[in-house]
Amino acid sequence: MKRTASAAWQGDLKVGKGRISTQSGVLSETNYGFGSRFEDGPGTNPEELIAAAHAGCFTMATAAALGKAGFTAERLDTKATLSLEQVDGNWTITAVHLDLKARVPGLPEAQFHEIAAGAKAGCPVSRVLKADISLAAILEA
Repeated sequence: MKRTASAAWQGDLKVGKGRISTQSGVLSETNYGFGSRFEDGPGTNPEELIAAAHAGCFTMATAAALGKAGFTAERLDTKATLSLEQVDGNWTITAVHLDLKARVPGLPEAQFHEIAAGAKAGCPVSRVLKADISLAAILEA
């Protein structure tokens, strides 16, 4: 299975602008640029797209692991916070923190944490990232 996305750029780094598109069409000529990446300008940026991909991947991996253990979530909500920092003069994704809030009837808390940790380690986006990936998981009653 292969998935594709494309980006086009015109101009220099600070004044130029780009467009990102995905195979599915969810992103189609979506604007991005220096302002949306390093300031608070409009548009998207690669880092928020990685964070979105990680949140989605991890949440699906958690649902799959819950199902394998015989549980079905009423709700899984994940927020991924990606850290982009200067390391040795280069912008580097240094960490991703996953915040998971879950409602899973009948699931013991210890088993919940074990399942969430396994999903964090096993989801394909976690495995592709070299950054430190942390997780905070809350099982709601």
